[in-house]
Amino acid sequence: MRYKISFITGFAVGFVAGARAGRERYEQLKKLAATAADHPATQQAAAAVQAKAADAARMAKEKVAGPLQGGLSSAKGKVPGLRHKEPDSAANGHRYVGTTD
Repeated sequence: MRYKISFITGFAVGFVAGARAGRERYEQLKKLAATAADHPATQQAAAAVQAKAADAARMAKEKVAGPLQGGLSSAKGKVPGLRHKEPDSAANGHRYVGTTD
């Protein structure tokens, strides 16, 4: 069903863009598209697609955020291999020390 709708939509767009039918035919197709968009079945299908997309986005966010949150809390703010600032009493202030955790 999805492929049929895609084909019909593509055909309509191609016809409007490629045919030299004039303004009257363009207005006919525009009215037909508006009627199809206002049809309850079309709106129901669009709502279903939107719900599935929102669910997929939520699941992807959980898959990505879950490991990141767990990993960051165990690192306690330090990244292995990264140089950290440590105070140096000999130098007035801070300097980078080549230590890694």
